[in-house]
Amino acid sequence: MKTLLLNSKQIDQKINRLAFQIYEDNHSSGSIILAGIITNGFELAKKIADKLSEISDLQITLVEVNIKKHGTFSENVSVNIEKNQLNGKTVILIDDVMNSGKTMLHAMKPFLDAELNKIRTLVLVDRNHKSYPVSSDFVGLSLATTLKENVSVDFLEKEISAWLE
Repeated sequence: MKTLLLNSKQIDQKINRLAFQIYEDNHSSGSIILAGIITNGFELAKKIADKLSEISDLQITLVEVNIKKHGTFSENVSVNIEKNQLNGKTVILIDDVMNSGKTMLHAMKPFLDAELNKIRTLVLVDRNHKSYPVSSDFVGLSLATTLKENVSVDFLEKEISAWLE
């Protein structure tokens, strides 16, 4: 049975709040990098970038983090930005749902060799089933679920929704 966790309006409110939190944490930075994990994390990053552009004068760079989310992580993680462009920057690593923390941990790999100012993590829904030492700095909704349940976020053309199955 599918249960609606967040409707489009609620998600817009979460995105608005998350954008303000990012701005408060980085108002003196001048610029930030929003790195979204493909595909839903990048879609969320675009929405946050739009809101940040409305409320701040931060220079925002959107970056795609390409990673195979399921199975083994033996394949390389790639980003569409050069390592030297990361130096001295603040990176916000974004995904839609965090479960064990494994995807987020592996998605950090390309950023660890750069001389970053700081790296933060953001998820729309945090399921609180950490198996890896990764926590979310910015969270839209923290949710205790059973291991058998699944949380999915649907990005449709004009609407976004989060579901518990």
